[in-house]
Amino acid sequence: MNELFSGQVAVITGAASGLGLAIAQKLLSQSVKLALFDKDISLLKKALVNTEHAMLYETDVTDETAVAMAVEAVYGHYGTIDILINCAGITGVTNIKSHETDTANAAAVFAVNYWGAYFTSKHVLRIMLKANYGRILHIASVAGKEGNAGMLAYSASKAAVIGMTKVQGKEYAETGITVNALAPAVIRTALVDQMPEAQVKYMTDKIPMKRCGTLDEFADMSMFIVSPQNSFTTGFTFDLTGGRATY
Repeated sequence: MNELFSGQVAVITGAASGLGLAIAQKLLSQSVKLALFDKDISLLKKALVNTEHAMLYETDVTDETAVAMAVEAVYGHYGTIDILINCAGITGVTNIKSHETDTANAAAVFAVNYWGAYFTSKHVLRIMLKANYGRILHIASVAGKEGNAGMLAYSASKAAVIGMTKVQGKEYAETGITVNALAPAVIRTALVDQMPEAQVKYMTDKIPMKRCGTLDEFADMSMFIVSPQNSFTTGFTFDLTGGRATY
């Protein structure tokens, strides 16, 4: 695997915890050079200490100017960006019906989950096109496919991410760049631990395996999607749902 990713540079958003940290650690183990974006720079520093292969960037993915500057900084430092993984995400307020939702909260969810992925991919794609190579992975959710009751903003934002993935996959299919999404069911992270237990039970009850996915399972599938081996699949949303989604 080391040779497979030899010399590659990856940008990961939301890298300070949860899914982003899990894939960052997995890529580090394969000697990939990392540029890690997170709004919480102190948490990012605590999570990744004593590494010579990661540059840390305090970046708010909802701010396009900040994203563009961070991407240019990465390109200036490494001279390339081979991989982009968009893990930054929030659930917003959950376990409430649509008429109870707060518009500002819904907008904040879209700002991180959709616009953050849009901004980063927009600016990274310009760099990948110079090399005629790239792997982009947007972290979506099975909620974006099926819709989770009580999670209107989250489900809709992840559906938008899946739609963007389909478009980008087609647009860059002849360039050596693949753009895919990964739609997990419930992966046991701190984000899930903060959700109401009723909401978590609602989601896990829908999983035939009757359990959460693990961070290792998430990271292992992500590794294949962003590897050079994944050369003939683009615009696709990979499944990681323990049997919940079979399409």
